[in-house]
Amino acid sequence: MGRESQPSERRQKILNLTLAGVAAQVGCLTLAIILGAVLGGLWLDVRFQTRPLITILLVLGSIPVSLVLMFVVVRAATARIQKNLQDPQEQEAGIGKTG
Repeated sequence: MGRESQPSERRQKILNLTLAGVAAQVGCLTLAIILGAVLGGLWLDVRFQTRPLITILLVLGSIPVSLVLMFVVVRAATARIQKNLQDPQEQEAGIGKTG
């Protein structure tokens, strides 16, 4: 019984770390997009002397961009996680079978 729970616990730890990594990746991506919008907006506002306008527009425009990229990253990570979770089961089912 103890040996059966160890691989299950190990798999759960790996899954938790993977999910934490995906969350960190999405958070950093969102932060980079918003910082880029703010810094780019401030620079453009100084160049064109439209102080808050371009910054506000870029920050508001970065919200849907961030949401779409977040969705894409999470969807890709979910597909990889599901594939990796199914592979060991398929390998176990194939043990003893000849090609």
